[in-house]
Amino acid sequence: MAIRGITGGVQVPVRVRPKSRPGMHLESGQLTISVAAPAMEGRATEEARRALAAALRIPAGRVTLRTGARSRMKVFVVAGVAPEEATRRLEALPRA
Repeated sequence: MAIRGITGGVQVPVRVRPKSRPGMHLESGQLTISVAAPAMEGRATEEARRALAAALRIPAGRVTLRTGARSRMKVFVVAGVAPEEATRRLEALPRA
């Protein structure tokens, strides 16, 4: 998994699948978040942000989008989480 430590938190790359059955899984080291929201007006991104926060068991306000506002490939910044802890929590997700 390509989680990268940064000052004060981590960067988590994700693939977002809009208009899908909600869920989250790892496939070949890539985190994929499927959301019901369409890819319109940032709704899928917001739903993915909240799902990532829930998977990491942190408040959604600590997760922000860094890159990929108009792309399915996004990078979120998660504040206050160590890389090892984020990796451990996300690797507990189901595998595809």
